Amino acid sequence: MAATAAAPNGGPEDGGRNENEGKAEAAGEAAGKAGKPDKQVPPPLPEPLNVPVADSHTHLDMQDASVEESLAKAASVGVTTVIQVGCDLAGSRWAAETAAAHDAVWATVALHPNEAPRIVLGDPDGWSRQGARAPGGDAALDAALEEIDRLAALPQVRGVGETGLDYFRTGPEGKAAQEHSFRRHIDIAKRHGKALVIHDRDAHEDVLRVLEEEGAPERVVFHCYSGDAAMAKVCADAGYYMSFAGNVTFKNAGHLREALAVAPLDLILVETDAPFLTPAPYRGRPNAPYLIPVTLRAMAGVKDIGEDALATAVAANTARAFGY
Repeated sequence: MAATAAAPNGGPEDGGRNENEGKAEAAGEAAGKAGKPDKQVPPPLPEPLNVPVADSHTHLDMQDASVEESLAKAASVGVTTVIQVGCDLAGSRWAAETAAAHDAVWATVALHPNEAPRIVLGDPDGWSRQGARAPGGDAALDAALEEIDRLAALPQVRGVGETGLDYFRTGPEGKAAQEHSFRRHIDIAKRHGKALVIHDRDAHEDVLRVLEEEGAPERVVFHCYSGDAAMAKVCADAGYYMSFAGNVTFKNAGHLREALAVAPLDLILVETDAPFLTPAPYRGRPNAPYLIPVTLRAMAGVKDIGEDALATAVAANTARAFGY
């Protein structure tokens, strides 16, 4: 889950809007007249992809539709696989259970970087989904990490994440818990041979430092890649995958498009981070895996390659990254 970062650029709104987009705008206007805010109207189905792809990072448990509805809608436009990402103990258990029940779903499990300080220091305001919590100290964090370790051994769990560092929401008092948790997740990923899925917000240098100090797992995915072109070259040299989300289409995200332009084709993934980071022109409305084609087409424009060629590459990359 990438808390909305500084809005990135609006990817190439290349051309023509399709008939569905026009219908959506009309529906939005009608809804507005009826007193329903436009932003509550789900975006329309995009034109289906010719080459099926995966949504490499989504949160089905935070979306309004049922899992079955989400998967069917995604499959109808060529998004045939989703990686359901855990952010806390409850969400990680749910991810593993959901992946076991659906062939189109694989799971990752983890404590989100902002979850670790809440476990240690408490969450009196109940910002997280668990509600208000008292401080549990380091022992509580270690117990939670032991459960993540157990879940990571399951065959339907193909990644450990999202983990990493987030200096946007957590202050200095939470950094020690975040880094301890991140280091433990790296160890868990290596011992179980699973991909490490990284959440990196305002913490690029420290994330790269910890990976170097601990020794990165064989497969590392920077979810919702947020660095610049220079960092993309560092990641490429290390063999890290870079997963781009809908914010690559935002108007103020030139640095993301520059990073995408230099990222090697064999290290690029695409994701929604749904229900967050809905791509332009639907920003502010609910995101879902079926909108992957919108982001992928914008990415193809940045890379100056055909849509089918990019879809073929990202499909192979995602399967390789998560080992399915």
